[in-house]
Amino acid sequence: MRRRTFMQKVVMGAGVVGFATLPFGLARLLAPEVKAEPHRRVPLPGALPDADAFNEACIGCGLCGEICPVRAVKFHRNDGAGGVNTPYINPEQKACILCGLCMEVCPTDALTVTPVREVDMGTAQIDRVACYPWVDAGVCGACVGICPLGSSAIDFEFGNFYRPVVQDGCVGCGLCVEVCPEPSLPIRIVDRSKGTVAHHGIGVRRTIEYR
Repeated sequence: MRRRTFMQKVVMGAGVVGFATLPFGLARLLAPEVKAEPHRRVPLPGALPDADAFNEACIGCGLCGEICPVRAVKFHRNDGAGGVNTPYINPEQKACILCGLCMEVCPTDALTVTPVREVDMGTAQIDRVACYPWVDAGVCGACVGICPLGSSAIDFEFGNFYRPVVQDGCVGCGLCVEVCPEPSLPIRIVDRSKGTVAHHGIGVRRTIEYR
């Protein structure tokens, strides 16, 4: 009799857990896939490099967002498809400060505690036909001044004190994007394979106007 009661409780407990996770599973199943611009959907520090593996490992608990001191962590909602409820950072709104708390609090291997200089969220990429100093439209240097990793990540071009150049040490935190004063945001975070100098032509019209 006791064994039967015990088994009933186990079955009931499993049923409750299954029912509780049903909405999360249904949300991922039913959410449409929307192709958002990657530079507005930057992965968190320490995230698994493969997006599918990250989506599989992330349980959508939201702890990374709760612990983030600057509230930089956003979550996919109806644009996530298989990644619904998974976190990302849009540096145009709020960048990562590399505090590492999200990695420490993550209960799965979706985020792994990683030394700050080994973090790989991407790399900053500059459009030199829109950046103020690169088109001789003014003095800036905000991106260089804000970088938490210093000259190993972004520095000024040799021979021209104000033209920023992204270095190999950039980890893609996005603080340079957040602080950029140019309305077209000629600096963005991209996949490292795309390089540190943009070739998309943003700012061509603005450059002509300046000259």
